[in-house]
Amino acid sequence: MSFSLENHHHEDHRHDGENRLVFFGGKGGVGKTTLAAAFASLLAEKGQKTLLVSTDPAHSTSDILGKKLSGEPTEIGSNLFAVEIDAAADASEYIEKIKRESKDSVSPEVLPTVEKHLEMSKSNPGTEESALFDRFVDLIALCPGTYDRVVFDTAPTGHTLRLLTLPALLSAWVEGMVRQREKVAGMERMLKNLAGRDDPEGDPVLDRLRERRHKFHHARHRLLEDTTFYLVLIPERLPIEETDRALKTLTDGGVHIGALLVNRVLPNMPEGDFMRARLEQQSEYLEEIENRFTNHRTTLIEQDARDVTSRNQLRSIAAQLEGANLR
Repeated sequence: MSFSLENHHHEDHRHDGENRLVFFGGKGGVGKTTLAAAFASLLAEKGQKTLLVSTDPAHSTSDILGKKLSGEPTEIGSNLFAVEIDAAADASEYIEKIKRESKDSVSPEVLPTVEKHLEMSKSNPGTEESALFDRFVDLIALCPGTYDRVVFDTAPTGHTLRLLTLPALLSAWVEGMVRQREKVAGMERMLKNLAGRDDPEGDPVLDRLRERRHKFHHARHRLLEDTTFYLVLIPERLPIEETDRALKTLTDGGVHIGALLVNRVLPNMPEGDFMRARLEQQSEYLEEIENRFTNHRTTLIEQDARDVTSRNQLRSIAAQLEGANLR
């Protein structure tokens, strides 16, 4: 399923210095989805027509917005739209599209082997990544035009970083493929001329490669020139270390870092009031868990007062698991 690239003209409500594309990234579980949704809502309230893009397979964005999302933009409210990318479904459609195109450019003798290979590649993680990137490129093309801003709630850091480095890698790969195909096409034309056969107009394979080359060049330019990346972390050891690695990779790649967003910081308020409120809420949620999941065994694991960084702390958690008879 692809998006229309029709350019709808409307006023650009950005302020000077604002990049049109905004990414929220970080380690899994740090609250990227919540912050991305909050930021997109803020932009929409300011009058900027905003598209929130989720790549979260757990559908957390749908849950937060209270509206079921799909692969096409859904209107959430005034100036706010959201779309949820299903990488697996897009990969399958991506392969089917290549199959259809192969029928016009591959000989009938070779076609069954090609189709078998393509079918097997559906389960390859690289296929999903490539399909996901194609969707990113299509969505980026909608801004400016259909949208003033696009906010990406991305997958965990490692996956996102690979996605952001794909334009350079794919551009080089496609460039080589274009040169190779041009040589082959030139040889084919020469042989057909020698044989006295008419040369059909155009080369669908070469046209497709050139189109992808243009898209990748454009996407790379937008990621470097019109993107702000916010890294989300929480005040714990592992997210801090992963953020440090991500910062180096992003800055080395020339991606603009807007800020580090430290999430889930305990407020500076009287301890008694804060802890009382937190415990009251926790009690309500524990009761809800007990009532909603009556058919399943529930085990409570107490949170350690500090980051888990020692074997003794792991032993304490292990003791709780052992007491629950986990197998």
